[in-house]
Amino acid sequence: MEKIIMVDGNNLLFRSYFATAYTGNVMRNSKGFPTNALYGFTNMINKIVLEENPTYMIVAFDKGKTFRHLKYTEYKGGRDETPDDLKSQFPIAKELLTYMGIKYYEIDNYEADDIIGTFSNYCDKDSNYQGVIISSDKDLLQLISDEVEIKLLKQKDYIRYNKKSFIDEYKIDPIKVIDLKALMGDSSDNIPGVKGVGEKTALKLLQDYNSLDGVYENLDKLSPKMKEKLVTSKEDAYMSYDLATIVKDVPMDINLEDIKIKEKDLDKLIELYKELEFNSFLKQINVVKKEEINYKIIKDINEIDIKEDSSIYLEILGYNYHTSKILGIAISNSSENIFIPFDIFDKKILNEHIKYTYDLKKLYVSLKKQDILINSINYDLKVASYLLEYNVKDDIAYLMQELGCDIEFYDTVYLKNKTKSLYVEPDIEKMAYLACMKSRFIYDTKNKFIKEIEENNLNYLFSEVEMPLSYVLGDMEYNGVYVNTDTLNELGLEFKKEMSRLENEIYDIADTTFNISSPKQLGEVLFVKLGLNHGKKNQSGYSTSIEVLTKLKDKHPIINKIIEYRQVTKLYTTYVEGLKNYILKDGKIHTIYTQTLTRTGRLSSIDPNLQNIPIRNEYGKVIRKAFVPSPNSVILSGDYSQMELRLLAHMADIEPLKNAFKNEIDIHTQTASDIFKKDINDVTKEDRRMAKAVNFGIIYGISSYGLSENLNIGIKEASEFIGNYYITYPGIKDYMDKIIEDAYLNGYVKTLMGRIRKVPGLYDKNRVIKSAGERIALNTPIQGTSADIIKLAMVKISEEFKRQNIKSKMILQVHDELVFDCLESELDKVIEIANNVMENCYKISVPLKVDFEYGKDWYLVK
Repeated sequence: MEKIIMVDGNNLLFRSYFATAYTGNVMRNSKGFPTNALYGFTNMINKIVLEENPTYMIVAFDKGKTFRHLKYTEYKGGRDETPDDLKSQFPIAKELLTYMGIKYYEIDNYEADDIIGTFSNYCDKDSNYQGVIISSDKDLLQLISDEVEIKLLKQKDYIRYNKKSFIDEYKIDPIKVIDLKALMGDSSDNIPGVKGVGEKTALKLLQDYNSLDGVYENLDKLSPKMKEKLVTSKEDAYMSYDLATIVKDVPMDINLEDIKIKEKDLDKLIELYKELEFNSFLKQINVVKKEEINYKIIKDINEIDIKEDSSIYLEILGYNYHTSKILGIAISNSSENIFIPFDIFDKKILNEHIKYTYDLKKLYVSLKKQDILINSINYDLKVASYLLEYNVKDDIAYLMQELGCDIEFYDTVYLKNKTKSLYVEPDIEKMAYLACMKSRFIYDTKNKFIKEIEENNLNYLFSEVEMPLSYVLGDMEYNGVYVNTDTLNELGLEFKKEMSRLENEIYDIADTTFNISSPKQLGEVLFVKLGLNHGKKNQSGYSTSIEVLTKLKDKHPIINKIIEYRQVTKLYTTYVEGLKNYILKDGKIHTIYTQTLTRTGRLSSIDPNLQNIPIRNEYGKVIRKAFVPSPNSVILSGDYSQMELRLLAHMADIEPLKNAFKNEIDIHTQTASDIFKKDINDVTKEDRRMAKAVNFGIIYGISSYGLSENLNIGIKEASEFIGNYYITYPGIKDYMDKIIEDAYLNGYVKTLMGRIRKVPGLYDKNRVIKSAGERIALNTPIQGTSADIIKLAMVKISEEFKRQNIKSKMILQVHDELVFDCLESELDKVIEIANNVMENCYKISVPLKVDFEYGKDWYLVK
């Protein structure tokens, strides 16, 4: 059966544009032409072709107003005008499709949906063709049939519906989506529907009465209120039915030869990619596509004799390598590609010739848990591509596709439903083939990536920081941290009592009982029953976000109780109960540090996130009581003091601030003294508080509005305060201006160690997006350098521990803090080593200072 792919071109371009337009990521080429929609669109089209492998493909576009506008002049009337930046990208998208060998259609008086509907009708009439529609527009669900399915795009993934799966979920036939729209309307298209009827109600009506006609034929069986709504809006309902019906017979000739995917016009495509400055797509064209490779599944371990530098790729069943089963290992070099099922694996093959991999930390930890130590790896493609700002994910297949390799996403089959999640072992032949493709890719592209690392002066970061850090993080993850379940249970009982107390107090104040955790019910109590202001109502009810509640803190005594209740509830569910799920048989939690995620270079922690345990309130801090050391040991914490402010003083070369740090004067007191022209002994707590807010705010490019919110002062006063700060320290304004100037000139900023971060949005016409880009430019050099320094410190401490045969372990990293499970007998020595390394591993013009504390649990060190 031949496959016909039908893509909603308008939908893809709009999605691509708005996915980035409000996040500060609007791309432009050096001429200022917007390219964000085109980049996302091209990426998605390439992905569709790779994943679906179709013979035939069309992309449909709208073309001006349609017959629906004649029927209903307000059709789509509620939509904002399409931004000029997006409009200008449509012609280029069509040009790209032409050069990619893909046919596009746009027809006067009809929408893209109607063109797709006509092609889907062709599939319905000829069972030799299977149609697949790709869009996020739910209107197209009505086209699902025995011969047509839809890939409904979501924010990060998609749902694939065929006729059976659609009926299973919605309990109506796909064609009844028209009736559904007729009843519920569609705000995005300004289709009125029946006023007061939402999707849930409309679905129930159709499930009971089958169709719009059936609903109106059974009005007497409905409640008086529902009957009144339907009778009042009957004309709108039937007009909405007409508007929602996709035309399936647009006057057009369907010639399959026309829509067969053709060879790319590479010369023109390369020329256009260069003009748009789509360097990653240019790289795809220049990489040899490896659709077939020779590989061998090893049956006898004695067959293996690795005598040359080789790459290695590990296959596991799942994504959490602390708990996942190892399936096998692929190895590639100049002469062979082999796959070794792990049940016959022998560590003797891991000799000094195993040099390259993707995700060294995963490989290192997984094998170490099997008592297999690998320390010969000196090149990690995941780390290299991360430093070069490629699209890095846990699965190497994403990077391979970005560079033009035709590979599936098939590590393991992941099944998920409402009650359980499980992984299913894949077919060994297919798994071996794909694993060998990955190890082959690592081997073949190594020189290319090393060259790019050198060209971008990233050698030091790659070789001296990130690569050795993978081993350090691997050891930290493997070591884990002890968590006392009894302490968690005790805290759980305390939190439940506190939740019950707060719940009763909230009910007493509100004079009613309700679900406090339900935003809808809480909104009704706050903004209807109690009549509080600031009630912003959306489709699901009043907003009760923390931002809304914070503004109401002084308006009613119930607000602080609700905020406190939320805090305790979150701590109970996320940490008390949540952490228990991650404690393994050894009594420890083994988090995963994501080394290749953040653009600033900061480490983050997942499964669970141990960097996010609250520290600023007592409720959150007590969670740390459950984190305990090994026998005869203590928890030791070494925390950099005001690292980012010290870096600001150094990088902006501000003498008063540098002198304050050199002379160990409190920096916020010194700043207040300078700004308010007071003797340092006359600075008040309020003066210091304001100086502290602006000190930290400057690092993140804070606005006068942001400072006013932080300090609860007027915007004018905040603006004057920032102005005085710049007058007092003119070098800071000069430094900031130079950073932004360089960002505009180069398109990126750098840390002191050379880490690069591209800065999108600087040329955007939207002031909010442009400002967001400037803030990224300002905070990245400082934040990123801070991250680089603590990473370097971790590497050097690990080296010293090994050199001096220290038995204590580094177990956690929380931004500027390192946590150790430290033997009491080694405490003084560990503090000496850690302090010396952390304060001296990277020299700047002010001293780096580290504060150490220790105790019998993590709570006691803070």
